[in-house]
Amino acid sequence: MNLREKLLIDNRRVMEINDFLMNPDNRLINDVLEIIDKYGGVDEINRRAEDARRIDNLLAKLEKVNPSYVKDIEWLIEQRDKGTYITIDEYRRRVLGEKAENMDFKEDYAVTLEISACQYFPFFMTEAKQALEKKELMPGRYIRVRNMKEQEKDGDLLAMTAAMQAIGASWCETLDTKGTDGSNIHLGGPETITGYFGGVGEPNDYPLRWLDEFLYYNTNYGVKQVLNVNPGTILVGYMLHKLGVDVEFKISVYMGNDNPYAVFWTLMAARLLSREDGRTSLIGFNFSNSVNNETIERSAEIREALGLEENVRFEHHVLETWKSIVIQPYDRRDELIEVAAKVKNISAKHEGGEIEIEQQREHPTDILDYFLTKEEIEEKGLMPALLRNYLDKHDAINNTARALTEKGLSFIAAPKLHHRR
Repeated sequence: MNLREKLLIDNRRVMEINDFLMNPDNRLINDVLEIIDKYGGVDEINRRAEDARRIDNLLAKLEKVNPSYVKDIEWLIEQRDKGTYITIDEYRRRVLGEKAENMDFKEDYAVTLEISACQYFPFFMTEAKQALEKKELMPGRYIRVRNMKEQEKDGDLLAMTAAMQAIGASWCETLDTKGTDGSNIHLGGPETITGYFGGVGEPNDYPLRWLDEFLYYNTNYGVKQVLNVNPGTILVGYMLHKLGVDVEFKISVYMGNDNPYAVFWTLMAARLLSREDGRTSLIGFNFSNSVNNETIERSAEIREALGLEENVRFEHHVLETWKSIVIQPYDRRDELIEVAAKVKNISAKHEGGEIEIEQQREHPTDILDYFLTKEEIEEKGLMPALLRNYLDKHDAINNTARALTEKGLSFIAAPKLHHRR
């Protein structure tokens, strides 16, 4: 027998897995089904989520929580409908002049412009007004890491959900069951940081709590996509979608997928638990910051072989926060430009500003700021600094768009604002 043939998975092994899944006494599956039943079953969950996501319903709820936000959304929709934002064609002419008319941009390899994290709706509105005034691009994808209960209370969750649909951007929320909520009673702050290595805070019954929280925000606010940091909750996310619930998730950089074998493991499970049409709930896949272009290219080969190229977006940090996550300077834009011509369905994630800008800021970007409550931020007087940090990321996104354009490469900005004919 050829040595490679020894890796062939025997059908008996697949049957063992199916037998386990179909066992009516399987407590793992029964617990998941019980939570789905709590929300009325698959069809009712999907109906409620779609209804909750309608902009008119979101604005009706928002009127009761924060009426000023309703006016902001209405302004945004008005600008969109008037076509006041710069189009992609106009943008290319601004960057390249007449040369743009004869260039053949690689639309099949368009890079999604991604910003993280958009914590507060007023930050988004400041960005939207600046982009309109200065003829800049709004991102095509937004990541949010704000406490869910907090933003549910002040209207940010409603406003951002409406705004994302208004501009046609994809977005991802981060549930409160994310590992820093005391899930592991043995771990605290930085003094126990090594205890988090290899296990990001979803112990014991937390995958079920995660599922319950997911379905709460899905059915009440129309939240469709959330961050995922743990193998257990990833598996639950796969199963939930295969059972028929129309939800999505993205894998966080904290998951640590830093080599093609880790990527294969994750995508293999996604494929095994995909629906009849091949779709899976895995919509975004953030690599570890340590990956290089070869790893991304090899991972793309795996993704294509498993029929997931259109479904699963590879998300890669171009810039990171200045403090608390990587050794600086960290700037992967040149590598992005190189890999963007080879790998489809990839996004350029901007978590920090340009290095030369960050160095000058009295308060540079810091990943730990994401975990501060709004009250703590206001007590410390940090809100203006965090807004400046966010706009620095916006500027960096526009720099990436320019760099891609100059190389004849394409990108995805907010579709309903910029991708018009």
